[in-house]
Amino acid sequence: MGNFLSYAMAVLVSIAVHVLVVGALLINWQPETEHVMMQPQFIEATLVELAPKKKPQEKKPAAKTPAKPKVDLAKKKREADKRRAAQKKKAAALKKKQEQALKAKELEEKRAAEAERRHIETEFAETLAEEQAQINAQEDDRIANSYRQLIQQRLSENWSRPPSARRDMETVIQIRLVPTGRVVGVTVLKSSGDIAFDRSVEQAAFKAEQFLELKQMAPDMFERRFRRVDVAFSPQDLRL
Repeated sequence: MGNFLSYAMAVLVSIAVHVLVVGALLINWQPETEHVMMQPQFIEATLVELAPKKKPQEKKPAAKTPAKPKVDLAKKKREADKRRAAQKKKAAALKKKQEQALKAKELEEKRAAEAERRHIETEFAETLAEEQAQINAQEDDRIANSYRQLIQQRLSENWSRPPSARRDMETVIQIRLVPTGRVVGVTVLKSSGDIAFDRSVEQAAFKAEQFLELKQMAPDMFERRFRRVDVAFSPQDLRL
């Protein structure tokens, strides 16, 4: 406001000076004898740039704070209870699933252990059976050999040496027997090359007639080994 008044006064003074000068010229003002040159005083007028007036800011109406919705505590509590119930149900289902998986695993391990135990027992039983079979076979061989020796001894006792017999001769015969040990048939399986020698061995078997000791033999062994028994006869003890 002060700047505006100063500017106005300067303008008024400048205008007044110019009016006086113009008036004096118009009335032919004569100066006195002594001429005095008056230098008009000019007042340098400086235009002051007025700052634009600031428009008053319009006050924006304060934003209304939205009213907070009323909280339904009962509904909120029901929703919370519902979530807790769902979580509890989910946890129970998960726990049940884990328990079922654990039981299934334990059952599978138990079955595997039982299967392994049965497998071991089966292998052990089979091993024992094989060992026992070997023992039985060895015992059968021992018994059978003893009966074979008995038959060969009886053949030697009942054999009549033909004139053509030699120590390097050998005839293999098959003797057919019944469980009482009686001879019911004789067949030459391998000839010695000498008919007389082969026939002498056949006759020795028929002369034996019956091997009473075979009655003591177990029926299964008799059927397996002595229903038809092959005997190799060779007079190795001949003094020729």
